[in-house]
Amino acid sequence: MLKLRLSRGGTKKRPVYKVVVADSRFARDGRFIEKVGFFNPLLPKEKKERVGLEAERIKYWLGQGAKPTTRVARILGENELMPMPANGNNPIKAVPKKERNKKEEDNKAAPKEEAPKEEAPKAEEAPKAEAAPKEEAPKAEAPKAEEAPKEEAPKAEAAPTEEKK
Repeated sequence: MLKLRLSRGGTKKRPVYKVVVADSRFARDGRFIEKVGFFNPLLPKEKKERVGLEAERIKYWLGQGAKPTTRVARILGENELMPMPANGNNPIKAVPKKERNKKEEDNKAAPKEEAPKEEAPKAEEAPKAEAAPKEEAPKAEAPKAEEAPKEEAPKAEAAPTEEKK
């Protein structure tokens, strides 16, 4: 599977990335098919030298079925070569790791106690959900609402006869 992804270059703590088309099985910084741009994250976002892309080649590879990684998709979206991807939702990312670990431990202990409590509200919500359509049904068509209890009554009568057998 073809990927549009970043290949790291530069020195230690001074990254510079090439935007490349590569097979997904190849190593991140290894073999690639074609270099189609570059990305320098150390430069301010306002500078044009931060990102350089070959638009025609990128469009060609996208047409050939190459899938961009999330970071490359954002870069392409900012440069209007493809629609901007939806933002991911990771609220845990901003929480320091030590606090995350404490919360995970609390959550592991809490579900055991809260599991029966969670099931009970679900049971309460289900009748409410069923009640809402029943309320709408009599307004729209009253005869159907009357027929439904008649169908349920024979089932209730039939059930005790089966139990007696």
